[in-house]
Amino acid sequence: MSPPGETSDAILTRLMSLHPKVIDLSLDRMWRILDALGNPQDSLPPVVHIAGTNGKGSTLAMIRAGLEAGGERVHAYTSPHLARFHERIRLAGELIAEHELAALLDACREANHGEPITFFEITTAAAFLAFSRCPADRVLLEVGLGGRLDATNVIAAPELCIITPVSADHQQFLGNTLTQIAGEKAGILKRGVPCVVGPQEDEALEVIESRAASLGAPLIVSGQHWHAASEAGRLVYQDENGLLDLPLPNLPGPHQIQNAGAALAALRHLGGGWAGCEAAVTRAEWPARMQRLRHGPLARMAAGIELWLDGGHNPAAGQALGASLDAMPRRETHLICGMLNTKDVAGFLRPLAGRAESLTAVSIPGETNTLPAAATASAAQGVGLPARVAEDVEDALRHIAARAPESRVLICGSLYLAGRLLRENG
Repeated sequence: MSPPGETSDAILTRLMSLHPKVIDLSLDRMWRILDALGNPQDSLPPVVHIAGTNGKGSTLAMIRAGLEAGGERVHAYTSPHLARFHERIRLAGELIAEHELAALLDACREANHGEPITFFEITTAAAFLAFSRCPADRVLLEVGLGGRLDATNVIAAPELCIITPVSADHQQFLGNTLTQIAGEKAGILKRGVPCVVGPQEDEALEVIESRAASLGAPLIVSGQHWHAASEAGRLVYQDENGLLDLPLPNLPGPHQIQNAGAALAALRHLGGGWAGCEAAVTRAEWPARMQRLRHGPLARMAAGIELWLDGGHNPAAGQALGASLDAMPRRETHLICGMLNTKDVAGFLRPLAGRAESLTAVSIPGETNTLPAAATASAAQGVGLPARVAEDVEDALRHIAARAPESRVLICGSLYLAGRLLRENG
């Protein structure tokens, strides 16, 4: 047992030492600890399981907004967190309380008996335990990495699966080809369970369709069974049940149209009405995804600068950010970027090269795997983006404000950098 009154942060720190690797994809350790806990994953409300490379969190946020508008109590599990670990676990709509989180983590630590287990695995077990103890109508469950061997993939019969767009990311764990990566994502499919599929490259869709056919899993595919588009400043969604004419998503960026489409397809399958669908696109909240920073010390330092924050970090996210910038009113734009050394830096920055005047590179404070600022700057220059190095985000912002006081600044490249800034800026 942990010492009386030990905080969740202290317990989480100790849980990080239970396995020598941060990521070690396998389900064996999950089955072991879940069995020791009484298999809470078998006592959950109906589960919606969401995999994909980009758009998982936004899609989940929209579905949650839609279900809650219909009066449902919804559990949600997402990762990573930005400011506090508590963000990962929502119980019936509310972030988990500190005393409850500490007790759950301690119960999982005790059930594990010091055996090797990754941080994500044991904290996912804690989430399942929490969900099994609190009444709700549904669980929205976001995959951490991949799908087939992800710690969340222990739900025998979810109500619905969703696969958002698949693209290159985490190749060291999921494979070097889109076919391999799509195979890992399609690993969440279960026999006879329907799956909403977001827009996909042909080779990814072929893998998903093949896996679904072998399991008898009905697919609800973008471009085949549902369509979403922006028309005359509205979101137009259509499927076999008819047409929805809705406001544009409140989450900014053209890519949110297709995320909204997947969320609406899911809500329609789950029986959601028009009011829930409207709430999905107007009430969703998902920080650090093209988030405008208007408050806090950083925003005050920016003064006349239009300040934005985004945690995207792979080539598909770079393309989405580029499209988001194109959709905004024209304004001189500068980037502040910090990334991890496991990412395709040039691939992320290439779509942004023609949309920004400069990039200021920073290292991510406190992150062992941060890419040195000089390496990020070098990658930016390699794709044709003028770049310099700064000590930190504040230093970078001061330099930009001095020479372009009315410009737009986008801080980007990592959810870890985004989380740190949100913590520091309240």
